[in-house]
Amino acid sequence: MIQLLYSVIFAEMALILLLLFKTPLRKLIILTFDRIKRGRGPVVVKTIGATVFVVLISSVYSLLSIQRRSEDGAVLNPTDQVLASKHLLEASLMGFVLFLSLMIDRLHHYIRELRLLRKTMETAKKQNRSFEDGKNTNGEEVKALGEEIAVLKAKIKKLESESESKGKELKSAQAETEALRKSADGFLMEYDRLLEDNQNLRNQLESIGHSPEGKKSM
Repeated sequence: MIQLLYSVIFAEMALILLLLFKTPLRKLIILTFDRIKRGRGPVVVKTIGATVFVVLISSVYSLLSIQRRSEDGAVLNPTDQVLASKHLLEASLMGFVLFLSLMIDRLHHYIRELRLLRKTMETAKKQNRSFEDGKNTNGEEVKALGEEIAVLKAKIKKLESESESKGKELKSAQAETEALRKSADGFLMEYDRLLEDNQNLRNQLESIGHSPEGKKSM
């Protein structure tokens, strides 16, 4: 049993070294522990640990029994001394086995938590980068839109000034048209008056032309 305990201790120490240093085997060991901790694996591991702990308590109890006999004044024979040394060695080795098992479990837990934390940090960094890229893109778009708005404002002012000048030209054209219309009306009235005067003159001439003939007939 002592040889088995030594083999387990050396195997656990090798596992701890593989878990501490980043080697190609560490990923395989972590995946193996992940599979062990699923399903009925934890129950089996706890059962083995409980069995080792019970054997450890039994060895300690046997060692204490031998020591009590020596304290009562009985002389220990070589067999009892060998048994006491054996129980002490077995108890020490089993305690060391349980301690190394606990270390392996905690190392696996912390490595898995560290991997999850790294993945979370990478995801957060990617989101931060995408956000910064989007922010820079939005800043460039806002700048471009600001320039377009400034150009449009300048065009609007230019169109307003052109519209104002066109409105003034339209008003002046309307005033000129109104003046021409009034002038045309005045010319028409003058023409009508001239026609009327001409007609009056014709009538007078005709009346003058007819008057001698009337006198000759008398």
